Formats: sequence, C-alpha cells, structure tokens
Amino acid sequence: METAEKLMTAMKAAKKPMSAGQIAEATGIDRKEVDKGMKVLKTQGLITSPKNCYWEPAK
Repeated sequence: METAEKLMTAMKAAKKPMSAGQIAEATGIDRKEVDKGMKVLKTQGLITSPKNCYWEPAK
C-alpha cells in the first residue's frame, strides 16, 4: 500500500481531523514521509483542513 493510501486510511478510521504528528503515530510512518504524502493528497484535493494544521478526508 502506498504512503498516501495509508494516510487516507488512518484519517478515515479516526473519523476526526488529525495533525500530521497524529497521523505519523497512528500509521508508524516517519513524519517526513507523512509530510510528503500529505502534500500529494492536498494537491489532489483529497484532504481538507477544517482548522489550522489538522486534516481530514475531503467530503
């Protein structure tokens, strides 16, 4: 499974906005890799930020 897919899975499972640090902890993926994956997801419009530094899947 690709990093971005793992990030989306973790965010969907949490059912609440998560910070990059929380996502890294939940997935076991290095924070730098999480940041890279988040950038890809943001660019594709797959995640939104309901509040500063917190992310959730786009609806």
